[in-house]
Amino acid sequence: MNTVIFRTLAPLIVAIMLVFSVYVTLRGHNEPGGGFIGGLIAAASIAVFGMAAGVNTVRRSLRFDPMAVAGFGVVLAGISGLASLFTGSPFMTSIWFYVEFGNSIIPLSTPLFFDLGVYCVVFGTLSAIALSLESDREEDL
Repeated sequence: MNTVIFRTLAPLIVAIMLVFSVYVTLRGHNEPGGGFIGGLIAAASIAVFGMAAGVNTVRRSLRFDPMAVAGFGVVLAGISGLASLFTGSPFMTSIWFYVEFGNSIIPLSTPLFFDLGVYCVVFGTLSAIALSLESDREEDL
């Protein structure tokens, strides 16, 4: 499926999917969504880009090895769970803090960082698998 139309539209499709994956991830605790489904959408976008542009192009544009992203996600999710132990609370208890940004206050929480960690784990793992499968397919051609 390497047509001119697909190769032309793939970057637009990938950009839309990545923005949507971030949206789904960030609304996760208030409505359906979260890090897992956001990571799935992002990994699917990388698979689409890999089919259109080739694995080497995708690996260059990612700048980080997908498994390194997954490892960072595991560390981030673990740290977000351990942060509650410093307050004397049980493991994985939510901690909220508020950051002033201009004239507004932005609430941040440990569940947000846990979701971002899950996002990175799912994105990194599934992207590595998709790119590996795509590179095997390119070798067979």
